[in-house]
Amino acid sequence: MKNKIGVYICHCGSNISDYVDVEKVRENVEKEEGVILAKTTMFACADSVQKEIVEDIREKELDAIVVASCSPKLHLFTFRNVAMRAGLNPYNYVQVNIREQGSWAHSDNPAKATEKAIALIHGGIARVKYSEALTPLKIPAENTIIVVGTGAAGMRAAIELADMGSNVFLLEKEHFTGGRIVQWDALYPTNETGPEIALKLYHRVIQHKNITLFTGAEIVSNSGSVGNFNVGIEIKPRFVKSNDKPDQATLQKAIDACPIEVDDPFNFNLTKRKALYLNHPGEFPIKPAIDAEACNKCGDCAKLYKDIDLHQKTETITINAGAILLATGFDPYEPENGEFGYGEIDNVITLQQFIRLMSLNEKELVYKGKKIRNIAYIFCVGSRQTEGDNKYCSRYCCTAAIHTAVQAKNKYPGIHNFHFTRGIRTYGKQETIYQESLDNGDLFMQSFEDSPPVVEKQGNETIVKIKDILTENMEVEVSADLVVLVTGMVPRKDNHIASVLKAPVGRDKFYNEVHPKLRPVETVIDGIFIAGVCQGPKNLTESIQSALSAVSKANSLISKGEIELEPTLAMIHNNLCEWCDQCHDVCPYDAIIKTEYEGKSVAKVNEPNCKGCGMCLPVCPVNAIELIGYTDKEIESMIEALAE
Repeated sequence: MKNKIGVYICHCGSNISDYVDVEKVRENVEKEEGVILAKTTMFACADSVQKEIVEDIREKELDAIVVASCSPKLHLFTFRNVAMRAGLNPYNYVQVNIREQGSWAHSDNPAKATEKAIALIHGGIARVKYSEALTPLKIPAENTIIVVGTGAAGMRAAIELADMGSNVFLLEKEHFTGGRIVQWDALYPTNETGPEIALKLYHRVIQHKNITLFTGAEIVSNSGSVGNFNVGIEIKPRFVKSNDKPDQATLQKAIDACPIEVDDPFNFNLTKRKALYLNHPGEFPIKPAIDAEACNKCGDCAKLYKDIDLHQKTETITINAGAILLATGFDPYEPENGEFGYGEIDNVITLQQFIRLMSLNEKELVYKGKKIRNIAYIFCVGSRQTEGDNKYCSRYCCTAAIHTAVQAKNKYPGIHNFHFTRGIRTYGKQETIYQESLDNGDLFMQSFEDSPPVVEKQGNETIVKIKDILTENMEVEVSADLVVLVTGMVPRKDNHIASVLKAPVGRDKFYNEVHPKLRPVETVIDGIFIAGVCQGPKNLTESIQSALSAVSKANSLISKGEIELEPTLAMIHNNLCEWCDQCHDVCPYDAIIKTEYEGKSVAKVNEPNCKGCGMCLPVCPVNAIELIGYTDKEIESMIEALAE
């Protein structure tokens, strides 16, 4: 038991001391048995105070410390490092949160806030008395990373990791690289096109000796843990032999001979393509592929094009990797049938369809044989919903819609743009695009969420109505040649990889990070990182920044060849354990396995997988499991201290 404990109580500027009487707290806790030092400080995290704590530990020969300040999420490692610098084991330190759990929670009652702070610190002292000197677990790590997704974020992440010396396996589920970015033409604010960006990234990928690219590849299994993931990858057949320079004339004859025609997802079903098809601009490699779901294996194409092989089979390979980086992108929201006339009125399309329509019409904007003059844009379709899952703002949509409207007006003289909004969010420098739209004469109207625009067919006309709050609820009608629904971002519909990797998703179904500010690209699964739009709506710049952050974290984790893990793990008392499988069933990380001990079956902790979550503890019928760092003795002593 520790009997030379130092306690430090932080004012946190005035965040704590405005509501908690820190001097009263100090006077109370310094009387606790085992406490030989109690101090208050303005900012415990300040460099000068950290140095003071180091000196106190050395001079007073403290064997444990308690810091009462803010959330451990902010400064747990700060004070662990302070302890280490002073020669004290960092796990003989306990941080007590008297800001979020004390002063902020009870700012309306300072006396009670002070009482609670005293109780919390007594609990921390009781726990640290029974704390043990722990040693972090060290495991070897493969300097190999699997990057999933070949959009801008995925390719950029792969390039940066490879430049840092990691061996990178870049996986793309489709037969062509590029992701969503190749579907967009001019991008704001530079007006560089998506295919141009994808081309630059692809060339860097294929020229890099440390990158191996697989298309048609999907993760189907995973075992192991951080530093040593064993990942099963299924590679779908392309049904085309390797040929980097296909004979275009012969290939086109084979495509023309294909009897199967399907909607082209690249153009969001505005056009058709054959079951045998070639890449669009910006997609790579420049090599045909066959849509396995559409193809009837008639063989007509193979008769004309010798590189087609309809007998190719699915292959499965296993890759050993130290970390996995997910950059799987997003799907545009697909409006419900009848939502603002979508699917019922023939000239209602989505923004992504409109962008492709502009790409397909060079000189004149025509849709279904009709020349387009008046365009109505309806904002926040599939975002900021009062009902359903998409309550979030997709952030990029306002800028994307306004930028597209500017492009349309510049490309097709005579276009009139009418924007039906719920408020414009062109944040940062993107405000200049909004200003350009206004200067072009675009009209903006706004409604509340409980009174959205109405789209209806009146004879041969499509009418969009709104009660415009910008003109004191004047009812405005626009006869639109084309209605464009500005849709938000939603998670990928096919997200099988999330269940395979047990990657956490939030309520919005995007991948969930540990903390949006402190650990924005890490997941609760050690060694699995997220980047780009797969974790939430972002524009291109933000996606790249996210990818670079994930690269930095992944590289720092595995590049040394060794990973240091928290020693806060589940611990099995083999003398008590009689394998019942309950702990294994509830473990979300596959960290508990069955083994043999002295002639009986018992549970064993797979330490690299264990996150110290404690899920297994309460289900054990014989109390054979404890959590290192949170032992029964430590927790019971805290409860007793709080109860007093």
